[in-house]
Amino acid sequence: MSKNKGWSLKLSTTSLVLIPAAVGINYIGKLFAGILKLPLWLDAIGTMLASILAGPVVGAVSGAINNVIYGLTMDPISFIYALTSISVGLVLGFLSYKGFVKNAFTAVIAGIIVALVAACVSTPINIAFWGGQTGNLWGDALYAILTAKGQPIWIASFIDELAVDIPDKIATVLISYAIFKGLPKALTVLYQNNEVYDLD
Repeated sequence: MSKNKGWSLKLSTTSLVLIPAAVGINYIGKLFAGILKLPLWLDAIGTMLASILAGPVVGAVSGAINNVIYGLTMDPISFIYALTSISVGLVLGFLSYKGFVKNAFTAVIAGIIVALVAACVSTPINIAFWGGQTGNLWGDALYAILTAKGQPIWIASFIDELAVDIPDKIATVLISYAIFKGLPKALTVLYQNNEVYDLD
């Protein structure tokens, strides 16, 4: 596969400018979801936008920094969920490179794939720190029903996480894709010209 900066650990100036903007967008999304009490998190819009624009490494870094800042200012448990944010950035960046975010339909498919990965990463964390729950009212209601019916905690926890992750990640990818499509070409071309993947 050809070289592309998306997998390089050397960040360009455009990428360094993008990361704090992505973190800010993540914060705004999370705040918006919290104020409206949505059954979604919407805390990875910036991470996904960074992944689409500048590749998986920049997306992963944006997501990790977001969790560190949130952990320092709001909730220390957020630190460990940086693992989920990193996985989201890496997976969507790779899917974007493979053409999975070229229209709304493929963006939905990408959202489902990212949701599955995020649920796999988050479930063990949820079990270790929260007894299997996610902290989301809708998902935890499903968790309570499943455990009351005798389902193993890890199954109930995974379904709890997935029930929130699928709509959340689909919505987040679509929002990120819409923002990306709305950006001026003069801006997006700066990142396209800098991409150098190296998956060989």
